[in-house]
Amino acid sequence: MDTKELLKKVRKIEIKTRRLSDHIFGGEYHSTFKGRGMTFSEVRQYQFGDDVRNIDWNVTARYNEPFVKVFEEERELTMMLMVDISGSELFGTDVQFKNEIVTEIAATLAFSATQNNDKIGLILFSDDIELYIPPKKGRSHVLRIIRELIEFKPKSKLTNIAEAFKFLSNVMKKKAIVFVLSDFIADDYKQNLKIAAGRHDITGIRVYDKREEAIPNLGMVQMEDEESGELVLVNTASKTVRNNYSKYYNEKVEYYKDTFTKSGSGTIDCRVDESYVKKLLGYFKRRG
Repeated sequence: MDTKELLKKVRKIEIKTRRLSDHIFGGEYHSTFKGRGMTFSEVRQYQFGDDVRNIDWNVTARYNEPFVKVFEEERELTMMLMVDISGSELFGTDVQFKNEIVTEIAATLAFSATQNNDKIGLILFSDDIELYIPPKKGRSHVLRIIRELIEFKPKSKLTNIAEAFKFLSNVMKKKAIVFVLSDFIADDYKQNLKIAAGRHDITGIRVYDKREEAIPNLGMVQMEDEESGELVLVNTASKTVRNNYSKYYNEKVEYYKDTFTKSGSGTIDCRVDESYVKKLLGYFKRRG
């Protein structure tokens, strides 16, 4: 992709996603995550209706009348976008490939965070960490993130989500709002997610295509494994083959939902032919 074409693509995504974040997500994102970090500011006399849990007992004892601690919202949050760029993300049969939808969702979230004057960082992963952009503020930084999402070519087609969570825990010592965008056709990341979720506010966004959920009966078909690149002949007429595939797929989805829920993390399921806008808004509203 030449520079001119790339800039055109970045601009197109900026216009679309910025409009969404300005009109829809800015406020929702802010109200969902604003109370996460509170810093102590001052004490004042207790007023009717104040939360009794905020009473400062030391000051109260000293002055013989109730005083409460006043907390101030920590203005600056950090958002980390963790994006799976392995081979399976190139799958798509309908309107868009999964990786295109992932780019739009990531850009929308990034612009929402920018409106809140937050820092945004990026981790692109396959079975290794392919790229890490440390959190920074500003539009030009978000545009760089979008540019990488559009044109970055991964070295590997494999996936290792556990490794990505391990890296997150190592580089992000302070609490961050983390969105993980993947199809989550993987497992064995329970422990690493649990550790990362102990410090960070994590949400998994599963982006998938409905044709991945089941194999249609098309007789003998040559298929390429997106991750290994291997070509195999598959007899899709076999009910056993179709059932085994569905079982494998559903097990991975169940593992994702169960693992994220048990770690206290949120989940959003987004099919490529559905509106990710509705999905994100619904999630923010439920959490807000």
